[in-house]
Amino acid sequence: MTIEILFIGCNRLGYTRQAVASLLADPTEEFALTLWDNASTDGSREFLETVQDPRVKRRVLSRENFYLTGAANEVFAKSDADLLASIPDDFLLPPGWTRPLAAVHADLPQAGLISCWFLGKEFYDEKRAVHKIQTFGRHRILRHPWTGGGAGLFKRKAWEEAGRFVGKSTPDCWERMAKNGYINGFILPPVFVEHMDDPWSAYYSGTVSVMRKMRGTVTDEKAWEFHLAVVREVLDGPWDVKYYRGWRGRLRSRANRLRRQLSKIWFGEKQPGRPRAEDRRAQTD
Repeated sequence: MTIEILFIGCNRLGYTRQAVASLLADPTEEFALTLWDNASTDGSREFLETVQDPRVKRRVLSRENFYLTGAANEVFAKSDADLLASIPDDFLLPPGWTRPLAAVHADLPQAGLISCWFLGKEFYDEKRAVHKIQTFGRHRILRHPWTGGGAGLFKRKAWEEAGRFVGKSTPDCWERMAKNGYINGFILPPVFVEHMDDPWSAYYSGTVSVMRKMRGTVTDEKAWEFHLAVVREVLDGPWDVKYYRGWRGRLRSRANRLRRQLSKIWFGEKQPGRPRAEDRRAQTD
């Protein structure tokens, strides 16, 4: 199956250098690549102009910030590839990451979005997620209606049927995909991806991203609280999309807000167990 990847960045040159290097690390990995810059002023666009690789199909150095969804809709609407991926500038990918994901798609016509695990190795707990791990032939999937989209491959057909991306975030598209009957989730055994923008990452630059500003997680503690909530949903929540939409979704949201409020009462503003970036850096030295 053919693969088209969109790499998209904005004003994070340090991350961009590392992310592009990881994306192109395996010269035998087959895909067509579009490099897109969203109005950077820190040298990122100039760096992307220097990247040389036969898989680079085109470069878009935009003077306007179209965000991830705008860029993806523009690129993928013109694609004829079977599988698509949008890679942000803060992911470090392992060599060959597309191969196991593409194998799932080749064997499983109903596969929608199949992703690597980018929530941190220390957060992966298969025992907690056993109730939503399903086997399809030779493949095991930790099912969830959405995975964030980054470091995942999704079928172009499924994306088009879901109505493409709307607004500035992607989860609603993945939920529509799941509602249409497609299987979304994380491949097992997990393919681990480093998310450099996590404040506890050894690669964290110390700057607050546009995405964190949009989420309102500009402080490290808010980012940690949000991350724990995502991990909790992925590992402990149900896999069926119906529990995340309509009255069931509203009920879950209220229960989650209550859980977070009780957690603050019990533990205070700081959640227990937050890893320190300096400790992660020591592990990578």
